[in-house]
Amino acid sequence: MSNAPEGFTYRQRKNGDVEMLHHGRPAGVLRGAAAARFLADVETQDPQELMARLTGNYRHGNERTARNHPRNRSR
Repeated sequence: MSNAPEGFTYRQRKNGDVEMLHHGRPAGVLRGAAAARFLADVETQDPQELMARLTGNYRHGNERTARNHPRNRSR
């Protein structure tokens, strides 16, 4: 089992904004300087990891522990 993020894509809009998608659904929009910084960083870093960090949608490694907690067992 891998904790590597997957399913992220991005597209640059005509006005310069960057729209990030996760499995085809909107996950965030970067505008202005943040969009420019993202486009520069995506060339040198792992795009999946970068988008996961920016959207806050990444694994912390404690999913199994949380699932087995007594408070969450009834779900």
